[in-house]
Amino acid sequence: MAKHHAHRFLAIVDEARKNIEECTVADVKTRLDQGEELLIIDVREESEFASAHIPGAKHLGKGIIERDIEKEVPDTETEMILYCGGGYRSALAADNLRKMGYTRAISMDGGFRGWKEANLPIES
Repeated sequence: MAKHHAHRFLAIVDEARKNIEECTVADVKTRLDQGEELLIIDVREESEFASAHIPGAKHLGKGIIERDIEKEVPDTETEMILYCGGGYRSALAADNLRKMGYTRAISMDGGFRGWKEANLPIES
């Protein structure tokens, strides 16, 4: 069941989406199936990540990603797929990383919810 988000929150997400690249769960699955090694970053809360996440995902929560990204991913040309629960927080994080000079931060629309709904593997 989809969450109902506040109007102002949705407005800033819609604005962020104008400035970023997005992909789908199916896009990520296809690339992984083709053997690509992707940097996948979970921007959800630590407790959400600890409960379950996409296999191999790195955790950099929305609250700290801007602070820690330069240490974790020093090359601003590195492609990274960001995801959250449904694709809203990851869109905001991707937009902030873009503002910081990261040119290949991509938000996965559908997020972890879409990943699970597609019956794709998860780690707990």
